[in-house]
Amino acid sequence: MKNRFFLLLAAVLFTNNLSAQTLNHSKETKKTSQNSTEQKSEINQIDSLMTTSYERGLFNGNVLVVKNNTIVYQKSFGFTDETRQNPLNNKSIFNIGSIAKEFNAVAIMILVERGLLNLDDKVSKFNLGLPKWAEKVSIRHLINYASGIPPIEQLKPENDAEAWNILRSNDSLLFEPGTSYRYDNSNVFLQRRIIEKVTGMSFQQFVIKNIVKPLKMTNSVFEPTIGYKNRTSCYDMDHVKCPELKFISGWLWVDIHDLYKWIEALNSNRLISKESYHTLLNNPYAKDEGGSLGRYFEKEDLQRHNGVSYKFESIFLNDLKNNITIILLSNNLNKVWDLGHIIHNVMLGKEYEIPKKSVYQAIRKESPDNVNKAIETYYLLKKNAKNEYSFENPGELNKLGYELLRLGKNSESITVFKLATTEFPKDANLFDSLGEAYFTDKQYNLALESYKKAISLGGTNGNAEKMIDKIEKEIGK
Repeated sequence: MKNRFFLLLAAVLFTNNLSAQTLNHSKETKKTSQNSTEQKSEINQIDSLMTTSYERGLFNGNVLVVKNNTIVYQKSFGFTDETRQNPLNNKSIFNIGSIAKEFNAVAIMILVERGLLNLDDKVSKFNLGLPKWAEKVSIRHLINYASGIPPIEQLKPENDAEAWNILRSNDSLLFEPGTSYRYDNSNVFLQRRIIEKVTGMSFQQFVIKNIVKPLKMTNSVFEPTIGYKNRTSCYDMDHVKCPELKFISGWLWVDIHDLYKWIEALNSNRLISKESYHTLLNNPYAKDEGGSLGRYFEKEDLQRHNGVSYKFESIFLNDLKNNITIILLSNNLNKVWDLGHIIHNVMLGKEYEIPKKSVYQAIRKESPDNVNKAIETYYLLKKNAKNEYSFENPGELNKLGYELLRLGKNSESITVFKLATTEFPKDANLFDSLGEAYFTDKQYNLALESYKKAISLGGTNGNAEKMIDKIEKEIGK
């Protein structure tokens, strides 16, 4: 009886254990199936979003989405240049604008970790032949755009020699280092020159040796010339090629996979320590402005960086909390910023809207020569295709108004801004814009009315008040 009892007990335990294993296996299978279904849904949503955006003329470029170090979505949309003959592919290399400034910032931290630099070293230590202000400015100021050094952009230097001339001939700072913030390329230029002074190598050589080769970024190159393999060119919505960049040296062009290798290397501390990484992510002088690695949102543990150069535009969102990376590279400036955030919402299961067709694009061609015809088109589209076009976005008409103003089409610009203020009667910014168009056309009384209306609607950060003062002085002459 005793033996029979134990045999019975063993059978029950074995059966229960087997049932538990079966149940657990069933749960795991169900969970895997659920995850797979969710991932397919994300892929389908992203593909629909990007395909529709491309068809609406809102994106031309490459997109990559990675979750938990696995590619979720990758695709190319459109063409390498204005001829629209060669389709983009995942080897296409792009000018990534300001994102390329990350390479000099990380190079600085590599040298700090090697004991060759200190962030509190003053620029004067490196004997670069700069004015006395170099004794006040530290490397820490440079990497956080808090130096106050003279900007170089306004004088449009076409090479390093011209940039040196601008900096060496200006004795004054815009503000005391560490007391304010100004995002410009003077800070970037000096970072790169300091790296060269310390290492005895060109900036490009140092980055290739210490970053590009170790990370196997095999398709990245500094400032490739036209005709270089896989190189893209930017162009506008009229398929007109952009001018080629003539500026300071040191801009690395990358393909989308090489940029992901870079982001992943920083996430996993393969180039610099976690401490150094967070030193670059957090700007102590302007927390809400971001620093060398773009903007860091501490609460969400999210890094966002975008770059623009002519009609090239790139963005990446590096969601450290959810282990999601989203990259978009484009050679046709359009909705890259918006699409990056929309994809992020998709990945987080949040609500989103596919961007609508651009009203601005639909009527801009007619506007310079026949603005009344353009407005007829505007109302016709609003009547027949309201849900397809971005009529709810005041920026569409505002953008067109300023384009006409830049073309010297003052009367046409005023007409468009008047339409905008009629469509959005509570938008202070549009009345401010209308005021500027009137002022440019020397219709000072109407400009005053528009600026006063802007103030009554909440103002435009003091600009309307400044313009009113300027107009009253002009009238009083």
